[in-house]
Amino acid sequence: MANLTTNFIGIKSPNPYWLASAPPTDKAYNVERAFKAGWGGVVWKTLGSEGPPVVNVNGPRYGAIWGADRRLLGLNNIELITDRPLDVNLREIKQVKRNWPDRALVVSLMVPCDEESWKAILKHVEDTEADGVELNFGCPHGMSERGMGAAVGQVPEYIEMVTRWVKQHSRMPCIVKLTPNIADIRKPAEAAKRGGADAVSLINTINSITSVNLDTFSPEPMIDGKGAHGGYCGPAVKPIALNMVAEIARDAQTRGLPISGIGGVTTWRDAAEFLTLGAGNVQVCTAAMTYGFGIVRELTAGLSHYMDQKGFTSVDQLVGRAVPNVTDWQYLNLNYVTKAKINQDLCISCGRCFAACEDTSHQAISMSADRRFEVIDDECVACNLCINVCPVADCITMEELPIGSTDPRTGEKVGDYANWTTHPNNPMAKAAE
Repeated sequence: MANLTTNFIGIKSPNPYWLASAPPTDKAYNVERAFKAGWGGVVWKTLGSEGPPVVNVNGPRYGAIWGADRRLLGLNNIELITDRPLDVNLREIKQVKRNWPDRALVVSLMVPCDEESWKAILKHVEDTEADGVELNFGCPHGMSERGMGAAVGQVPEYIEMVTRWVKQHSRMPCIVKLTPNIADIRKPAEAAKRGGADAVSLINTINSITSVNLDTFSPEPMIDGKGAHGGYCGPAVKPIALNMVAEIARDAQTRGLPISGIGGVTTWRDAAEFLTLGAGNVQVCTAAMTYGFGIVRELTAGLSHYMDQKGFTSVDQLVGRAVPNVTDWQYLNLNYVTKAKINQDLCISCGRCFAACEDTSHQAISMSADRRFEVIDDECVACNLCINVCPVADCITMEELPIGSTDPRTGEKVGDYANWTTHPNNPMAKAAE
């Protein structure tokens, strides 16, 4: 049976599933219940400086995006960091860690961007015997307007500076949480590495307005007739998160920097995808808020079964396996040719493939009088749209044309590997000759 234990930057946990810093990790009651359910670790909801507690709104804090079946695809939140007193949080963190020494317990932090503020809170957190700290440089609303959160995470020089302070004034492993609200995720990752970060975690939430109430003309969630942008998370952000994780994992400047993957992890497959793209573990939030802490049982069982099928005995064997296969467009094989093929035994004659291809693609699917749909190889460019709109799994597949065969669309023979860097239509390739 696969061993799901992980050792992420020296922080051990019985499985790679951690709860992300968010409402599910705001107090001992939640965290204790999460550990009893089987979560491998938590990142405690972000703590701020001593003094008057942070003030959150007292109206709705979440907006939502649903699929056609009312399945939750994304949440927009306008909640801030913990509004519970610092001393209460610290006392609970210390007790939970003593009660659950085999679980990972990392504390998220966000304080003003000056060295003394960071030095002061780090001393308090060390006294709790927590396993590490996560620097919240990602929160896109409320705190960023105060010079914290994403306001730091969008300036690489600030990331490097604060990370150095943290490493100078603390013995604890340091994870830097990155904002996706930036043009190139590699730049803040490089800054975190220069500052001495032990790892990065990503992505934090994305700036968003999820909807507008068309009766009141206010963004949702609405507070007394007004709305503000918030942070978007959930299954819908996974593609963005996967890309950013992969960018850091394969970049020469950040390759080898440990990554905690965050963004839409809902199933074991989601987690496995993050792991293969270089994440050493994953953090979960929206899925737990949607389905409860018990979802971890399905997450661990599914990942364990998959690893057994593949012959992997440890999570480390899965980490990064897809990274070598991530490349840039210019290196894709332009001589790789496929054609769509419809399985007539599985086809239900719904016509979605025909409508999509006829109206919006390449008119490569024909429809007979008795609603039999066939691919026209002479027109098919293998765009894959028909597969994506087909409601029946595996009804339409892409079949590769072997090297040496003739593509009926172009009349040319399928050749060996060739990419855009050497293509005759590439002016840069001509200039290099």
